Amino acid sequence: MSAAFDVAALARLFAEARGHRAKLDDLPETARPASADDAYATQEATLRALGADSSDSRAIGGWKVGSKSADGPIQGALLPASGMHESGVHLSMQAFGKAGLELEVAFTFKRSFDANSGPYSDDDILNAIDSVHAAIEVVASRFAAWPDIDKIWQLADLQNHGALVVGEGVPYDDAFPFVSPAMTFDYDGASLFDATPANPAGDPRRLLAWTINHAVSRGLIVEKGTVITAGSYTGIAFPDKPGVATGKIEGLPPVRLHFE
Repeated sequence: MSAAFDVAALARLFAEARGHRAKLDDLPETARPASADDAYATQEATLRALGADSSDSRAIGGWKVGSKSADGPIQGALLPASGMHESGVHLSMQAFGKAGLELEVAFTFKRSFDANSGPYSDDDILNAIDSVHAAIEVVASRFAAWPDIDKIWQLADLQNHGALVVGEGVPYDDAFPFVSPAMTFDYDGASLFDATPANPAGDPRRLLAWTINHAVSRGLIVEKGTVITAGSYTGIAFPDKPGVATGKIEGLPPVRLHFE
């Protein structure tokens, strides 16, 4: 971490913003992350500030991961267990402020990965996939000016994570069309996107080994059944009133979120 960076102070600011449904206008000079390492340390400290020990794998509900291109760098964020929900959940829009919705594919694993183990190859991770799910991510920031915020600050803020709603899963099948599966994403029956579904990372499975290796290299356990959601196929949509978001990905059970 940067020598002058106060990771605990930034984590407290993020935790307080979440708890009070407030937005940050700026950060103190000593609480401004300047590197990816600063950001990842802040993610773990934020879980602690929220009252969950990030060294306890039970406090980690999952991970989100993404990339801007099919061969570009990868970034991820751990997700607090309190923000993980099953399909059909009712969530308050006011809890997030400005919130976007994305339709994604998520994975779970049939084995655990111990802290400080690995490194694991792509084949190691692909062979460990248990199930595949449709998921809706609620994208929300602790910053008032988002999305016009430094990318490292966004990464520190759990990569703009609000909540993750996960549908029922099906057993992993490597024949599934991960690059561009057929799907619909509606809000009260109106489509939230009208383009061809595409994940900027290409095949999202390429992101999984990075995530597992990132976690264990930081001394974190990835438990059996942990959810990793791997980037949006639909871009981000911003509903402006309460309603029901429904994501249907061909071959997977649907996922539904009631926004109130």
